[in-house]
Order: sequence, then structure tokens, then C-alpha cells
Amino acid sequence: MQPALIAPEVIEARVILLRGEKVLLDFHLAELYGVTTTALNQAVRRNAERFPADFMFQLTADETLALRAGHFAGMKKRALTKPPAAFTEQGVAMLSSVLRSPRAIAVNNGIMRAFVRLRQMIAGHADLARKLAAMEKKYDAQFKAVFDAIRELMTPPTAAEVREIGFHTTMKRKTEKLKG
Repeated sequence: MQPALIAPEVIEARVILLRGEKVLLDFHLAELYGVTTTALNQAVRRNAERFPADFMFQLTADETLALRAGHFAGMKKRALTKPPAAFTEQGVAMLSSVLRSPRAIAVNNGIMRAFVRLRQMIAGHADLARKLAAMEKKYDAQFKAVFDAIRELMTPPTAAEVREIGFHTTMKRKTEKLKG
């Protein structure tokens, strides 16, 4: 049995949520598989019938801009000059039939394991919420504040609560300085 080439944590860090789906982007997959993004996308185009919309989708220009500003702000600009393709778990599995190198097979196994771990973590979170609800019913009102605090910690922050990080500048361009 061949050992995994890439730790599941590395893969999990690249999985993002887009359009309600957990996906991996084409340039991340290309890096993991050890091929160029162009080669990966070319293999996908040659086998387009294997990649329906629920397996792979192209990001819109707005989604690409949001990624550039958010998740990948520190990346080289060339990585997101063209809207990337996003692959769902099924699309990643289908890639194993398109990319047939030994590395691609080993990496694909690692990616599948990472998706399984993510599902288990989500299931564990739901199980914890059910157990908390059962305990809340069992104990009286004196623990209500404790249960409310735990429930508040379990809920993800809303978009309004997430504060922006980074630097903001108000510098004028050189051409604006010359005119003004």
C-alpha cells in the first residue's frame, strides 16, 4: 500500500464552500496532482461528458473577484486571472479516471479521505447539538444561561459580525496627482 503523499489537513485547508458545495479549485488540484492548471483543465475539456454541473462548475467573474479579495488575497495575481473551475467531491473522484498517473491515484485517495473527515466533523457537530438539546430538556432552568452560552459558541458568526482585516489606503494614483 502506497503512503499518502499529502496530509489530509493540507487538503482540508484548500476545501472551500461555494454555492452551498464543498469544492476544490482547479489550481489547487493541479498543484496537488503535480500538473499544470492548463493540463488539468485540458484533460477535463477532453472528457467534458464526465463532468456535469454537479461535478464541476466554472466560477463567475464576481466569485473570482471575491476569492481574490478574500481567501486568496496573498496569492500571485496570475493564479486567478481567469475564473477557476470548482470541483465537487464527485468531480474530484471523476478526475481519477481522467488523470491516470500513480501520483494522481495516490493524491485522489488522500482527497477522498479528506472529504470523509470533513463529513465526519460536520456530523459530529450535529450530534453535539442534539446531545445539548437533550441535556437542556433534562436539566432545569438554572442551567439555561450555560446552555445559551454553549449554543452561542456553536453558531458561526454572521457576515455583519465578521470584521475586516488588512490595510486600507487612500493614496491617489500618480496621474491624479499630476492633474490635481
